[in-house]
Amino acid sequence: MTAKPPRLLIIAGSDSSGGAGLQADIKTACAFGVYAMTAVTAVTAQDTERVRAVELVSPKIVAAQITACLNDIGADAIKIGMLGSAAIVRAVAAALKKHARDIPVVLDPVMISTSGRRLLAPNAVETLKAKLLPQAAVVTPNLPEARVLTGLRSTDRKSVEAAGRKLMSAGASAVLIKGGHATTETVDDLLVWKGGVEIYAFPRIHTKHTHGTGCTLSTAIACGLAQGLSLPLAVGRAREFVQHAIETAPGLGHGHSPLNLLMRP
Repeated sequence: MTAKPPRLLIIAGSDSSGGAGLQADIKTACAFGVYAMTAVTAVTAQDTERVRAVELVSPKIVAAQITACLNDIGADAIKIGMLGSAAIVRAVAAALKKHARDIPVVLDPVMISTSGRRLLAPNAVETLKAKLLPQAAVVTPNLPEARVLTGLRSTDRKSVEAAGRKLMSAGASAVLIKGGHATTETVDDLLVWKGGVEIYAFPRIHTKHTHGTGCTLSTAIACGLAQGLSLPLAVGRAREFVQHAIETAPGLGHGHSPLNLLMRP
């Protein structure tokens, strides 16, 4: 009998272009040899240029998907992406509290798409902080998201580290603040966790092939946790994967094109 693979439950929205959301998450999990399940939170009509329409799934159905996956197949890690509304945030938090108390959760607080479309209702931010941060093994905001969550005003290391500690004080076990929106020549991702502070610095690639980077990174981290890696090692491996996926992007579409997820780590 073939050995059972690590299991990952992905809670996120669908991206019709395949570059981000559930589609990117599944491709990433497959690249790492992890079995992916999904709880769909939203259906979007989007391409590489913009998000053209969004329809949220009912909170009841979102919770039912989570319950079905966890009660039957189970999971070794959970990745959360786009949630859309406060009602969905509450439904996800309640389902995980009931069925996933000992499963590491990677929370990517998706708020705005690459093209600028809001993907999380403004009134859902406080609900996310109150209900889901305390369940997260690691939360992975980019700089704009960290600004919304913590009031971050500067991108210098001291301020970013303080923002990470603020999110830990709010309940997150660890925080990875991504530096892609800064203007430095290196992209510096800063991990604040129980072991201290880690910096993952990579040369900045000046390209428009960046659609789905946040989804891919958080899912790759979740894959590492599902496979038993420590958080720093999972983040480091995931960051290297994203860097190579950007470098080898196929250049599809007319806008912010997707990464190359048809490779192995």
